[in-house]
Amino acid sequence: MQIPKLIIFDLDGTLAESKQPLTDEMATLVAKLLAVTKVAVISGGAFSQFLKQVVAQLPVDANLSRLYILPTSGAALYEFQNDDWKKVYEERLSEKEKDTIEEAMHAAAAETGLIDFSKPVYGERIEYRGGQVTMSALGQQAPLDEKKKWDPTHAKRHALQEAIAKRLPGFSVGIGGITSIDVAKRGVDKAYGIHQLCERLGIKESEALYVGDELESSGNDEAVYKTAVQTKVVATPAETMHFIESLLSET
Repeated sequence: MQIPKLIIFDLDGTLAESKQPLTDEMATLVAKLLAVTKVAVISGGAFSQFLKQVVAQLPVDANLSRLYILPTSGAALYEFQNDDWKKVYEERLSEKEKDTIEEAMHAAAAETGLIDFSKPVYGERIEYRGGQVTMSALGQQAPLDEKKKWDPTHAKRHALQEAIAKRLPGFSVGIGGITSIDVAKRGVDKAYGIHQLCERLGIKESEALYVGDELESSGNDEAVYKTAVQTKVVATPAETMHFIESLLSET
């Protein structure tokens, strides 16, 4: 296929394993893409996580002026200007909203019995990321193997999502990573981020392509279907690499 004017990637499970840095091979391929088109990365993590996982791994000659970062599932947008990252927008949650969300998360965890906040954990379980509050069942720093074993069928995350959503009708509540639930302002999700980015760049959504590993119903990429972007489903970062290679072969 012809290389789209904009390629938008999910991060965890698509470009890298959960919270792991891009491999050298993936970083090289992303840099090659940046030489020929615009690239965006959108995921539930905080901006600092993108800097560690993605930006710091890219070759020094990567064209960062063509890279767009959408942390907190599109609640914010950053672009590279004058040798630094600039925030274009952020749909930030207030302290009061944050507290309301955290209360709902604790109540949902108790109701479902899926998370015991009294037990030891790998780092923070609830993290305020500005535009989003994220609850990670095993903690933010849980080992990848433990995270993969916790909810392979999505059933636990769906139960938590439903229990939180019924308490927060004025917010968007979605499945995040492999152990997490993300809450943002109502209507703020990956579709919102894509709308904002395409409008800013003057690119029709139909001329953009989204690549993700959870584009199925109830997956954390499902919101993308509310846009007009083309989509490509991948199962692993290795599959993403093969797809990028096939795109680059068309240049």
